[in-house]
Amino acid sequence: MTTPLALPARPKILVITLRRLGDVLMTTPLIRTLRHAWPDAAIDCLLFAGSERILTGVPDIRDIVTIPQRPSVGALAALTRRLWRRYDLAVSTQSGDRPIYLATIAGRRRVGPVIPDSSGTWWKRRVLDRAAETGRDWHRYDELKVLADAVGVSFCPEVICPQGGSAEAIAPREPYAVLHPTPFEGYKKWSSSGWRELARRLAQRGLKVVVSEGRAASEQAYVESIFGRCDLPLIREGGRLDWPGLAALLKGAAVYIGIDTSMTHLAAATGCPTVALHGPTTPRRIGAWPAGGFDRLWEDSGTIQNRGNVWIVQNPLPCMPCQELGCERHLDSPSQCLQELGAAQVMVAVEQALAWGRGRRVSEWCGNAKAGMESLTAARVVQQ
Repeated sequence: MTTPLALPARPKILVITLRRLGDVLMTTPLIRTLRHAWPDAAIDCLLFAGSERILTGVPDIRDIVTIPQRPSVGALAALTRRLWRRYDLAVSTQSGDRPIYLATIAGRRRVGPVIPDSSGTWWKRRVLDRAAETGRDWHRYDELKVLADAVGVSFCPEVICPQGGSAEAIAPREPYAVLHPTPFEGYKKWSSSGWRELARRLAQRGLKVVVSEGRAASEQAYVESIFGRCDLPLIREGGRLDWPGLAALLKGAAVYIGIDTSMTHLAAATGCPTVALHGPTTPRRIGAWPAGGFDRLWEDSGTIQNRGNVWIVQNPLPCMPCQELGCERHLDSPSQCLQELGAAQVMVAVEQALAWGRGRRVSEWCGNAKAGMESLTAARVVQQ
């Protein structure tokens, strides 16, 4: 391991992640890593405005600074003045020009990733105290590991979920499954008939079905188009829960099924048995992160893959994963690999995930029972 950076006893640290919600959530293992290395540090995050919601209640963070996705020259100048050499260490989690620039102006010491064969690498190496070499197709897990090594600390692979919420208003008392059919982009959509058939099969298995959705009118209209005429007694979450509430909902679920989106990353992080549907996107780079980290990363393709509490389902067409924006190469394009994915194949992964969840609950019950018996035995010995 690299020699740890020399920082003050109570350093001020800034972690920069200018990406979407799922990527922000996946930054929390690095934040926890820095917290373990410097327990008395003041750790702040610099994020795009709106993405801070998924870090609600995360205890390792002191403050969050936000920036618009497309800041004006004046806004960027104001942020530069605000951040100038304010931190003992600034860590960029991205190799892009803007996050590296912000790390340069914010930190007395700077660490960030660089891609060796990309343009601009020369000046990034010059301004960074330590540059972590990464690749274009690396998984976030490996990117954060090399960043931790560049700082000189042991990596903690624990994803920290938003905290302090409740799902009592939504979650049924019976065992339930959570479905999340709404992607940010159209090319990640599964077929409406597939969602309806999956919900029907889950209900036949005795599970209540909860459908989660965002608060945007377009997302709710999409969910309505799928389930509006469905004769099943579904529970529509309807965007009523915030991110801590969604984390609580997922933690109590028997199984979660969703497409490649931030909700799926959150489900995996809670420890919920998680089934993720992938189309054009490769799980090797962006597949959900199992609770506790990876023993081995995802393969590019496969009918069903399993790592820890996560199952990835793909329709293995010869062209998959193409890494394109659907078959028509735009955000709202359909993707044949997803549209032709059958509910029966998804249900195979769901059954595996449910069995895993039952085994985990039995193991936890046995562990608690053993601990209780040991405590009782110890108490009797003391009395004697």
